[in-house]
Amino acid sequence: MQALLVYAHPEPLAFNAALRDVAIRTLQKQGYEVEVSDLYAMNFDPVAGRGDFTECQNKEIFNLSLEQRHAAKNGTLIPLIAQQLEALQKADLLILQFPLWWFGMPAILKGWIDRVFISGVVYGRSAQFERGKFRGKRALVCTTTGAPEISFASDGINGEMNDLLMPLLRGVLGFTGMTVLPPFVGYAVPYLGEAARQDMLASYEHYIQNLERLTPLTMPRLADHPEMPTGHDRPQAQ
Repeated sequence: MQALLVYAHPEPLAFNAALRDVAIRTLQKQGYEVEVSDLYAMNFDPVAGRGDFTECQNKEIFNLSLEQRHAAKNGTLIPLIAQQLEALQKADLLILQFPLWWFGMPAILKGWIDRVFISGVVYGRSAQFERGKFRGKRALVCTTTGAPEISFASDGINGEMNDLLMPLLRGVLGFTGMTVLPPFVGYAVPYLGEAARQDMLASYEHYIQNLERLTPLTMPRLADHPEMPTGHDRPQAQ
């Protein structure tokens, strides 16, 4: 079994790093081969553009999805993106590990998705949700917050966590066909004492040990939305 853990935190000594290491150790004990993409350590550039390709099909108007499709067919992705895409394709389990910043993921992780989730390879016009190209893969989000759990209740000031993460859970992971597991959230991490932090690490270890028992999140089905186009016309720049 293959796991890809994409880690997005700039501080090597952060609590997120401890969560990352728990996941790696626990998965390895279960027989996984774990590959880690440490985006800050890689100095990963989050900006998608012409630089993602050794050559562009259209020299005048840049359309990212069309250039990604062309590059995937013709081997013109730059080596970094090709390597990350290969790791993503091999993974049976994808874990995205990050602190919650401004109600979402850090820009460096969003940029990794922009650049690595290649059109035509990872998703397509008719390859979405239950027809997605990544059917059979599982995905897990592990994130930490500065605010307490009560603030993310249905009547809390920040709203429900799954609602905040929906662009990622539904718009990226579910959209590409993955089975999306409930996220693991470490609340109020900066204000926890050492004992509470150790308890949280133990809880995450138990969580990883029992992935098979988790009930996946419910995702939309393309079959229930006939209004969605499934043609193969070539769009212009968005």
